[in-house]
Formats: sequence, C-alpha cells, structure tokens
Amino acid sequence: MLLQHSIDGVTYSFDSLKDLLAKASAARSGDELAGIAARTSVERVAARMTLANVPLSAFLEEPLIPYEDDEVTRLIFDTHDASAFAPIASLTVGEFRNVLLSDDASTEFLKALAPGLIPEMAAAVCKLMRVQDLIAASRKVRVVTRFRTTIGLPGRLSTRLQPNHPTDDPVGITAAIVDGLLLGSGDAVIGINPVADNVASTGKLLRLIDSIRQRYSIPTQSCVLAHITTQLAALEQGAPVDLVFQSIAGTERANTSFGINLALLAEANQAAAELRRGEIGQNVMYFETGQGSALSANAHHGVDQQTCEARAYAVARHFAPMLVNTVVGFIGPEYLYDGKQILRAGLEDHFCGKLLGLPMGCDVCYTNHAEADQDDMDSLLTLLGASGVNYIMGVPGADDIMLQYQSTSFHDALYLRSTLGLRPSPEFEAWLATDMPSQLPQAVQPQLLAGA
Repeated sequence: MLLQHSIDGVTYSFDSLKDLLAKASAARSGDELAGIAARTSVERVAARMTLANVPLSAFLEEPLIPYEDDEVTRLIFDTHDASAFAPIASLTVGEFRNVLLSDDASTEFLKALAPGLIPEMAAAVCKLMRVQDLIAASRKVRVVTRFRTTIGLPGRLSTRLQPNHPTDDPVGITAAIVDGLLLGSGDAVIGINPVADNVASTGKLLRLIDSIRQRYSIPTQSCVLAHITTQLAALEQGAPVDLVFQSIAGTERANTSFGINLALLAEANQAAAELRRGEIGQNVMYFETGQGSALSANAHHGVDQQTCEARAYAVARHFAPMLVNTVVGFIGPEYLYDGKQILRAGLEDHFCGKLLGLPMGCDVCYTNHAEADQDDMDSLLTLLGASGVNYIMGVPGADDIMLQYQSTSFHDALYLRSTLGLRPSPEFEAWLATDMPSQLPQAVQPQLLAGA
C-alpha cells in the first residue's frame, strides 16, 4: 500500500502504518523524545490526509508489532470479532470518522461495533478528530458495569475516593474516607495507593475499608492498589478483596516491566470472581493506564504513545473490568509536556477506551514539574463531563500528599455534577438520602478504628 500525500508540490511518504500513525499524532513530547513524531506541522497534516484514505481493514493485515513477538498483538488478533466488524469493513479511516459523528452512530450501534474494532483502528480515527469530535462521539457510548454500585449510566458521574496517606496511617486514611463520603464521593470505589506494598499492609487496609463499609452499610467497593501479586497473596490469606487492581500497558514488554502478563491477570480475575463478593454484578477488575508508559520502559517498538495506550485497552477489555482509568498527566512532561497536551490526551484516551467498549474514567491530573495548572485541569474535567466520562478521582484538596501530584477534589466532582446535572450511582445516591452518613464522623474514633 502506497502511503504518501503531496502538499504544495512536496510529497510526504511514510514507511509503514506504524510510521504513518506516529506522524499523524497530535504533538507529544514523548513521541518527540522517541524520534518518531512529525518533523513539521505540514508533515503532520500530510500524514492525516494519508491516514484518512487508509482502509480500516489494512490494520488487520499489517500488525504494528509482529504477532509472534508480542502477546498483546496475539490477543488483539485472536479475539477480533469479524462479524461485528462487517458493517464498517469497507470503510476508510476518514469514512469511519464521518460515521461516528453521524446520527446513524447510535449507542446501540457503537456497543455492537466494539468487539469488531481493534485498538489500532480506534487510535487511527482518533488522530483525525478535533476536540469537539472526541466529545461528540464519546458521549454516545455508555458502558455500564456493576459490583455493589452501577457505574456508567446516563446522567450519572461517579468518583473514586482516594484517601492516600504518606505513612498509611489508619486515622488519616479514615478521616479522608469520611470527608469524601460526606461530600458524595466514593461510589466507584474507595481505593488506596499504599506506601508499603506488602501482604500485611494490604490486608490491614482492606479490612479498614471493609469495616467502615459494613458498619455504615455503604454501597461501594474497595481496592488497595498494591501489585497484583500482593493482592492475590492477601486474598489467599482471607483479606476482603473486592476489586483487583493493576497498571497495564499496550505491549508485552511494557507489561513485563510491570511484573505482569496475561496469564497472571487471568488468574487474578478468576480468583476475585470466585469470591462472589459483588451484590449486583461481578465486574471485579480495576485497571489504570497512561500515555507514555511503554516508552518509559523502552518497550514501545517504535509505536506512538497514543496508539500504545489504545492497545492497553485490548488487555483491559479482555477481562470485563469494573473500572478503567487513564492517569493522564501522571507520568510527567517528558511524555505530555503541558496542559494542552494533557487535555487532548485525556479526551483521546476516553474516546478510544469507550469506543472499544470499556468503562472509562480519568484521573484528571498533572505533576508539579509539568507546564500545567489547576485551570488546565478544570478545563479537561469539564470537557470529560460533557463527554460522558464514567468517573473521576476524589482526592482531599485535589493534592495527593502521598503520590505528590495534583488531581481532582471532592468539591470538583460536586461542581461537575451541579453544572452538568449529573448524579452519583443510583445505589449510592439512595444511601446518601438515609441517616447513615450523619453517623460517619464516629468512624474516626479510636475505639472503632481498633475494631478494624
């Protein structure tokens, strides 16, 4: 297939689909670091014009990473649903964009289409879309999951309550949990990033959350974001594991750098499902991703970071997770330099994840050495709300004092719900209307903590 386009008498040629996708990407400091980005804005336009004319079927014929070298590639191709792909099999990438933005692309149509799409198709069409296109297409997709609460329904916005503490102090963590619950946060999950990644600490924190949940009849789910092997060991010792967490990436080598593979994820998924702790559903996995993770591990195979990110969603999709979120600005300015790059990346990730059938949330965040501030995050937060994001983070004061980065606060979620007319998950909303929340301040009392 000839991949080239002429502008003002200059012909721009591209070596492969991999090269074309990289050159068509929006400006990314990570792609520039990798030496694969477009050299000029004109070359970027030429790449996008070329990409628009590429048949979607070409991505089924030319794997970006060889099938024999990468288990993520094998997963993508081995699980592709040809019958679901059939309605769009004759389209080019540009024509597919037009379909997504048309009235014909209903919620039902997009849900049925998802198994027929591979990540490279989603990444390709994403590169042809403006911000408003990403929002318009994303808001059509609803991906609903259930454990003790229902996440992703129309007109709803959920939050992960993130009560991290720099010493895993149970009093500090409990105070943050109570603060968040009283401000309507925590219906997606109460999830702690532990300082100590060991079985004893993980089990202790899981029991802490579970004791609060049970004492006050809170409809939510818990998670301690230790390594998946630590969580499995805690589960085997009887810890009350609800959701199993793991960071994932879009290549086998990148996942290896995380200490995981598909077999380990499958083992964890089965172990958690067998506990049958969900009350209204059994979506038991929680995954986090982020543009630049494969490049940071030198495991990107020359694939641009936005396409690598989309490939991670194939891994997530395979396990029917409860929650997926892109930690969009967390990796740092080496990969997403400023607020503009972070904003677009967050909308790209949300769009691609939803298109592929995932319950996407976003950690609207940045590190303190990035060229970004809270105004940038307010913009992304609002645009994601308009896009129909399933959930965001709830961090006390938006400042995570353990991970030392800036995210979104309990009040930010209240702003978004109020401005866009959104509500928490139905089970959590019903709980907020009871008298149980008024009893929550007791949870911080030392005698109750001792019982945990």
